[in-house]
Amino acid sequence: MHDFAGKSVVITGGSLGMGRACAERFAKGGADVLIIANDAPSLDAAVAGIGVRGFLGDVRRSTDMQAAMAEAAAPSGGIDILVCCAGIQRYGSVVETEEEVWDDVLDINLKGIYLAAKYAIPQMRKRGGGAIIAISSVQSYASQTSVAAYTASKGGINALVRAMSLDHAGDNITVNAVCPASVDTPMLRKSAEIHKGDQTAEETLDAWGKGHPLGRIGQPWEIAEAVAFLASGKARFITGADLKVDGGVMAKLGIVLPQ
Repeated sequence: MHDFAGKSVVITGGSLGMGRACAERFAKGGADVLIIANDAPSLDAAVAGIGVRGFLGDVRRSTDMQAAMAEAAAPSGGIDILVCCAGIQRYGSVVETEEEVWDDVLDINLKGIYLAAKYAIPQMRKRGGGAIIAISSVQSYASQTSVAAYTASKGGINALVRAMSLDHAGDNITVNAVCPASVDTPMLRKSAEIHKGDQTAEETLDAWGKGHPLGRIGQPWEIAEAVAFLASGKARFITGADLKVDGGVMAKLGIVLPQ
């Protein structure tokens, strides 16, 4: 499988979860992949385990993103694909959420995409175009309770994707969002530990999976395949889109007919 041979790919949040799955997919496709993460142990493990390049940096810092994109572009003279996976989840209503927590969520989940794209797009122009894919969420359409900051950040991602798709269509750059529901990642497992109550974390994940019409939570590789499609030549007429990869969650109404 060499569908991305010769391509230069950058993945933020690329050391864990969906980001790591994306890194594995593009590396298997023959791409030169640079992953960005702010956690040195997971970054080192991913670099060694997948065989990609790594950059220790913070998506909230302009200097880090500028340096990362320059390093990614150096071998080939540009960047072809940017995948924005960096994100955090925090719980609380607007009353319960401390201001610094709100700022962290919006800075990592939303500002991080702005900064990554800001410095990747000039490198994409050197290659005659490219593709940007941002990991959003079904919570950009509908929300659980007590996730005010997270939901706001994901709604902002979809809006930013639309804006960038228009601004950079003339550069031959497509910009799209992938919107997963529950996916088996370290972040989801941390949430299961927080909310498991009298159950085990595994039982909680299983219960959450049953809330999806397909009866299970997703796997990171399934998100990576959707990302790979949007980054491929087969998707060059798709831009400004938000693709649900959600096991049918958004097709389902909470109100059911009586039996």
